[in-house]
Amino acid sequence: MSEGGFHVHGPHDHELEHAAQGGHGAHENGGGGMIAQIAVITAIIATVGAIFSYMGGATQANAGLYKNNASIKKTEAANQWAFYQAKSTKQSLAEFARDLAPEDKKAGYQGRVDRYDKEKSEIKVVAEKLESEATAWDKSSDEQMHQHHRWAQATTVLQVSIALAAIALLTRKKWLEYGMFALAGVGLALGALAWLHI
Repeated sequence: MSEGGFHVHGPHDHELEHAAQGGHGAHENGGGGMIAQIAVITAIIATVGAIFSYMGGATQANAGLYKNNASIKKTEAANQWAFYQAKSTKQSLAEFARDLAPEDKKAGYQGRVDRYDKEKSEIKVVAEKLESEATAWDKSSDEQMHQHHRWAQATTVLQVSIALAAIALLTRKKWLEYGMFALAGVGLALGALAWLHI
């Protein structure tokens, strides 16, 4: 300001004063409020997306672990069925020997036939139990994979929402901001479905 009371503004002083007072510069550029709002919402979306991403990774790891457990149980069941088959073969041979043996030896072979039959029954129970466990692990793995897909879908939609937020900030387009909110809502809904195992 000069001594005579004459004030000379710099080229940007007028715009800064209007922006600070909510003048036309703030409105033309979409307003400082829009920027702050999008920044906060984007930070929240990014945080939720990070949690969803972690959950997606955890459920994928669980699915792999459960599938591995199913494979182990299937192998153990197959071993039991092979053992069952071996006992069946021995039982058949004992029955054949019993039928060909003289009367005084038949009782000994019959004892073997009965023993193999009892052992087969016990082996069958174990094999069927292992098969049932394998089926349960397979089902759990499939459920975890489905849940993983939901978490991944939710994370992807939230990432697109964040990208829209960046574009909205650069272009100051209100419809992009609305699109960001809509996609964030879809991402949260998918996350809720994952949480509820749907």
